Amino acid sequence: MPTPSDMTTDPQSDTSELPGLLDHLQHEVAVFARRAEQTRLGGVGQVRNSMDRAAYLLLNRLDSEGPMGVKALAASMGIDSSTVTRQVAPLVESGLVKRTSHPDDGRAVVLQLSPRGQSRLDEVRASRRELMAQLTEDWAPREREEFCTLLTRFNAALSARHGSGTE
Repeated sequence: MPTPSDMTTDPQSDTSELPGLLDHLQHEVAVFARRAEQTRLGGVGQVRNSMDRAAYLLLNRLDSEGPMGVKALAASMGIDSSTVTRQVAPLVESGLVKRTSHPDDGRAVVLQLSPRGQSRLDEVRASRRELMAQLTEDWAPREREEFCTLLTRFNAALSARHGSGTE
């Protein structure tokens, strides 16, 4: 297991330490994935663990990109249309997402965040934001920014590797 000083070594300057660093990185990613799934990083208080990852990502995408069809939503998230259809069904049933007819093609369905869905998403976001604040409360602002930048870059590399969209 590398020591903290090993983790700051520039991999370009000394490739002999790279395998140990990569072993440490893959282990930490595995631990993070397990802990994130255990808690679903669901926030704090009553909202904690109240929205699963798929629902959160779908609602977030509809909020950021606006109403869209199933195929467009699936493509933007890098998942299959049948998966989106299956994941959206309970969101429609619970009133978080509305299905409407496409204005140009009445046969096509458009998915849209409902006012209730927007309110619920805002509540979950606030709870998760508070959790992130608590988890990083002793970090310097620069460390938070750097972690966010690196995690975004890591996720983008994973998406590119698997040919999927960004969540």
